[in-house]
Amino acid sequence: MAQEFDVVVIGSGPAGYVAAIRCAQLGLKTACVEKRMELGGTCLNVGCIPSKTLLHSTELFYKIKKDGAKLGIFTDGLSMQFSKMMERKKEVVSTLGEGIKGLFKKNKVTLFTGSASFTSSHSISISQGPTSEVVSGKNFIIATGSEPTPLPFLPFDERKIVSSTGALSLPFVPEKLVVVGAGVIGVELGSVYARLGCQVTFVEFLDKICPTLDASISKAFQEILIKQGMQFHLSSKVTGIDLSEKNALVKVLKSDGSQLNLDADVVLVSVGRRPFTQNLSLDKAGIELSPKGQVPIDGRFRTKIPHIYAIGDIVDGPMLAHKASEEGVTVAEIIAGLSPHLDYVSIPNVVYTHPEVASVGLTEEEALQKGFTIKTGTYFFRSNSRGKCTMEEDGFVKVIADEKSDKLLGVHILGAHASEMIAIAVLAFEKRMTSLDLANICYPHPTLSEAIKEAALSIHKKAIHK
Repeated sequence: MAQEFDVVVIGSGPAGYVAAIRCAQLGLKTACVEKRMELGGTCLNVGCIPSKTLLHSTELFYKIKKDGAKLGIFTDGLSMQFSKMMERKKEVVSTLGEGIKGLFKKNKVTLFTGSASFTSSHSISISQGPTSEVVSGKNFIIATGSEPTPLPFLPFDERKIVSSTGALSLPFVPEKLVVVGAGVIGVELGSVYARLGCQVTFVEFLDKICPTLDASISKAFQEILIKQGMQFHLSSKVTGIDLSEKNALVKVLKSDGSQLNLDADVVLVSVGRRPFTQNLSLDKAGIELSPKGQVPIDGRFRTKIPHIYAIGDIVDGPMLAHKASEEGVTVAEIIAGLSPHLDYVSIPNVVYTHPEVASVGLTEEEALQKGFTIKTGTYFFRSNSRGKCTMEEDGFVKVIADEKSDKLLGVHILGAHASEMIAIAVLAFEKRMTSLDLANICYPHPTLSEAIKEAALSIHKKAIHK
């Protein structure tokens, strides 16, 4: 006889495991199904966590190598051991995965390991190898995440032509890496290998890197990455590739019609991600996908079938782990009969390079397109005392507000530790603060976060240190 649950969550990534835990906290009998042996989904196993671990290791190596002498730190014969960096990455991933298992046990979430497929709108079959079992649920939450998008003429072999997954598990540091796509994932992984001495070249179809960023931030960001040794071919597209046993020759067509051939040991294809819904048999539950392959939902995360919900990368919106987790909490509380609210305007975006990029709200271009009359304030970290102390002087803060009401419209940070500082701006958005409210907060001194205060003050011609 099939086991029955109040809620069955399919997928244990940042959306799924958080939803399962919150459901259990609210007194719902909850199960979570995960096809991998490891919990945490893409983010923990082959995404956010391993990439940030490698970014941290390589940043330390690069900074000491580049600036150690200026700081009075002399390391004769400084070297790195790539295999040790990879070992630490595995340890971090494993530890956090075990942590999720512990949270499931603590909150009495029943875990099933295997691939789930709907047999009806109220039941799924969970298969692992030759065995399978049926589980029934009053409610289902689909949280199966996403996968890297391949190019038709550049299929992943995870050896010479790699996805982000393969790039996080290379057995060596390539001499030359060509990255197809200069979005967030591409520049993060490109940074990892550039810091270790690899020649990294980007080919981007659009005319700027990380195209969702504010234009002024994107331009300055690219200039910094070029100074770090990375090369960019914008408004260009890959038209083909010649593979040999030793290397790959990437054929590029530039906007002026000229052809370019790029030699590479490894080619990283990073042109985006697509929803992962394969083998779920959604049709048997009465659910059809959108033309983009997403699961359509209403404003309460309900699919066409009211007791089946969908969250995370498989629904419309930015593919962000923290966005997925907030959706997990929200949908759990909806199922439990509560009335939660999730404000997507307050969800931040982060690029974990060095310096980092973080933003919340509208870019200047978006604000103008929406018809706002805007005012902006900027402040550069080269004038910030903490930036001087720590040699973290690259970048700036940009604050955008409505001319009439002074309502905050956007906060954008290009600088060290931007991922931590952006939480100040997120809180300001949540509390509907004005730019003057943001400026009038007392920030500790000396800190990099004082640049937020100065940028907000500069909107009102009150900046002290500008």
